[in-house]
Amino acid sequence: MKNIEKGKKGEDLCVEFLKKHNYIILEQNFRCPLGEIDIIAKEKSVYVFIEVKTRTSSKYGLPQEAVNIKKQRKIKKIALYYLKSRDIRDFNCRFDVVTVFLNGNTTEIQQIKNAF
Repeated sequence: MKNIEKGKKGEDLCVEFLKKHNYIILEQNFRCPLGEIDIIAKEKSVYVFIEVKTRTSSKYGLPQEAVNIKKQRKIKKIALYYLKSRDIRDFNCRFDVVTVFLNGNTTEIQQIKNAF
């Protein structure tokens, strides 16, 4: 499976996972001049900005390790852009990382709330 296909499958599985846990999906693959956020959702009154990392092995480290400080700063800037562009002023938000391991017929999803 190519990386783009793997990433898309992981994001789709993540959306299903979030919906089962009563999240409202606002955006998937939100793009702006600053970059992209994989998923923007709401859990009750909290805006949740989610980075999804999909892997088939941990050969190159854990998926959440790929969300380094540079990536975190970028996601925060994009989140602020999203909120400003929607004129959302009174809000609570958090940043989560969701890891998806695809191993044959087995899928393991882990949500790391308030990851950064």
